[in-house]
Amino acid sequence: MRNLIPTLLFASLIGTYLDLFFTGVGLYTFPKRPFPELFSINIFFPLVGLPCLIILYLYIIRYLSKWRKAGLIMLLSLLMAVFERYSETLGFLDHTNSWKHIYSVFGYSLYFAVIDYFYRWSNKSYE
Repeated sequence: MRNLIPTLLFASLIGTYLDLFFTGVGLYTFPKRPFPELFSINIFFPLVGLPCLIILYLYIIRYLSKWRKAGLIMLLSLLMAVFERYSETLGFLDHTNSWKHIYSVFGYSLYFAVIDYFYRWSNKSYE
């Protein structure tokens, strides 16, 4: 898997900025987070959790056809929405009443598709 570092940095930056945006507009908060006096988001997830997930995702997706990629993206997006609900029960995440978890499914679908596109684009010179 060539040129993975730029994709991981891109994925972390996008995840961090999306968390900052959504907490900034008040759609969700992170009641339990490391360094709450410094960060309004749980910095662990976009800097550690997302890169680990993206490594696994990119390793798997490179072997799949277009339709199977779409299926994997939908499956992961659904799992992320389930993970969000579970995080709420543990007190790590708190959404407003106006939040619908289907937003997460669509958002993560777009996120994973963009990450796949960015990875393929950044590795064109190696093909």
